[in-house]
Amino acid sequence: MSENIYIPLSMDWSKEEIVDVVNFYEAVDRAYHKGVDRDLLLALYGKFKEVVPSKSEEKQYFKEYEEQTNQSPFHTVKKAREGDSPSIIKMG
Repeated sequence: MSENIYIPLSMDWSKEEIVDVVNFYEAVDRAYHKGVDRDLLLALYGKFKEVVPSKSEEKQYFKEYEEQTNQSPFHTVKKAREGDSPSIIKMG
């Protein structure tokens, strides 16, 4: 992940929750650079959703992340959820 990227987080989250969210964003980043295992990405997204269950909050965090990185967590997860997706998710 690039060094100057601001990852949208909440100060209300525990250390474990922050780690879960950062791990998800790192998986999204890997999908754009070298590819990420589909099952891993979906598992990390599941952890992200435990921290951010609200769809409107998710959209806000995803928007902030995409503005920083030009990487879309939404489209990455969508591609992973598609039935015919390969086991490695590569965004481009």
